[in-house]
Amino acid sequence: MHNSSAWDWATAKRLVADIGEWRKSFEWIEEPYVSPDGEKLAAVVKTGEMEYAACVNGKAWENSFDKVWYLRFTPDNRAAAIVSDTGMWTIAVDGLAWENSFEYVWSPCFSDDGRHVGAAVQKGRKYYAACDDRPWAEGFFNISNFTLAPDGGKTAAVVQTVDFKEGEIFKFKEGCYTVAVDGKSWENNFVNAWEIAFSPDNAHVAAEVRTSLYDYTIAVDGKPWDTCFSSIWKPLFAPDGGGITAPVRLPGGWTLALDGKQAWDRTFLQLLHHFYSPDGKKIAAIVSPRYGRWTLALDGTPWSTTFGGLVTDAVFSADGNHLACLGKEDERWTVAVDNHPWDVDFDMVWQPVFSPDGRNVAVKAEKSGKFVLAVNGRVFDTVYDCLWAPVFSPDGEKIMVRGIQGGSGTGKYYREVIPLTKIAG
Repeated sequence: MHNSSAWDWATAKRLVADIGEWRKSFEWIEEPYVSPDGEKLAAVVKTGEMEYAACVNGKAWENSFDKVWYLRFTPDNRAAAIVSDTGMWTIAVDGLAWENSFEYVWSPCFSDDGRHVGAAVQKGRKYYAACDDRPWAEGFFNISNFTLAPDGGKTAAVVQTVDFKEGEIFKFKEGCYTVAVDGKSWENNFVNAWEIAFSPDNAHVAAEVRTSLYDYTIAVDGKPWDTCFSSIWKPLFAPDGGGITAPVRLPGGWTLALDGKQAWDRTFLQLLHHFYSPDGKKIAAIVSPRYGRWTLALDGTPWSTTFGGLVTDAVFSADGNHLACLGKEDERWTVAVDNHPWDVDFDMVWQPVFSPDGRNVAVKAEKSGKFVLAVNGRVFDTVYDCLWAPVFSPDGEKIMVRGIQGGSGTGKYYREVIPLTKIAG
């Protein structure tokens, strides 16, 4: 979560980095990334013979590595990456590597405020999770679905607690997987377990589980719901702590369940990716109301607007009064807001961004190989060779545009603050 109130919203346009100049110092420059506040541009660069680092605003990290992988910015604007040193892997943040190193590192993620960094790791034929350079004390036979609590206070993952060989099908059916929280596994084992959710206060954990070859349900702190289903998707805790919801499959179709009981009074051919409004009072989900068509449902009522290809990247406005998504029809993408699609389409488009008051929607989009900014269905004239998601100012009157012009390999990265009236009219 970005504290954008302290960012620079006064400077209209500023050149932050000239990638063409970087070429004079580094023979190899990989894909660039931009910090949330727009003040930094970073890319993996080759600093010497088999030596790599991240370059931030033209200056390479002091420490170099055998390999730098999956470079990203934390929400608090630090450059972080998976790095290899003498064949061992770890996490480096702003060039400083963790003291602990591992044979393999994957699924790095950040807390909402960016202060905490976690990842799944493997060492000595055991699998762990680690956060802020502290791996779990106990390792497991396998690990997946690593999840960091939103505030970074806890870690969880699906773990294999019983070793079995490929042919030991009866042993597998007895249950060899469960969830571990901060390295301590639940007492109950399951045939499988998948996506994990933390409660708002981090006190509880829920996950998708398979209790037999044919029965699926949600387990909360290791205890499964009393009801099982023929299939199930990721659970979520209500923001107000009022219960746990999950998409479930009934004999008549898919619906939303609350604490194991049907919560919506109708079913769909499919229901997935449900999510809450910020105040927790509304629930939306991507649904298929009829074969081959996709849309959003709000509190169980589907939109009349549907798409034949795909619906994705749905999001509520901050006040919960508006809802937007991306829709694909006949290989063309557009944005739909409150059941109304824009009358413009794109080759590709990214998740909608609401202004703080919910009245305006901006997106990064691609048309004819170039990137553009679109607001409320109007496409801004300026084109970019590389563009990142737009950011509204706290008062909603300006938009920060983070883009490269002149080609991602030789172009210039500008941070530009534009009055909304100039874009949206």
